Amino acid sequence: MQELTRKQYEKIKEVLPVQRGNVRIDNLTFLNVIFYIAENGCKWRKFPEKFGNWFTIDRRMQRWADLDVWSRVLKALQSELSIEFDISALSLDSTSVKVHPGDMGPLKKTANKPSAKVAAAGIQKFI
Repeated sequence: MQELTRKQYEKIKEVLPVQRGNVRIDNLTFLNVIFYIAENGCKWRKFPEKFGNWFTIDRRMQRWADLDVWSRVLKALQSELSIEFDISALSLDSTSVKVHPGDMGPLKKTANKPSAKVAAAGIQKFI
């Protein structure tokens, strides 16, 4: 895993929010955690405990997304460090993608049909 070094971090730290209060994870470590998750594609609850509490990391990432910090970080990384990002994979989860009813295939038969010949059908077995 490629981690951001302290020297690289110093070049982009002015685009990051100022840390206030009781902060357990500094911005450099936080960025390295996010890069680890992006590179390995692991779930929040499954990433290594050496990075800290997953919920704390998740909340900070959401706050940064709301404040548009991530676009500033990516622009700074590209300009200051000549790092290029290539997003070449796209994943869709079928549980969240809406599909038109006509694209789901033929409808299932829900009603029982009696035989065309009453004698062949015998006694009716359904109501």
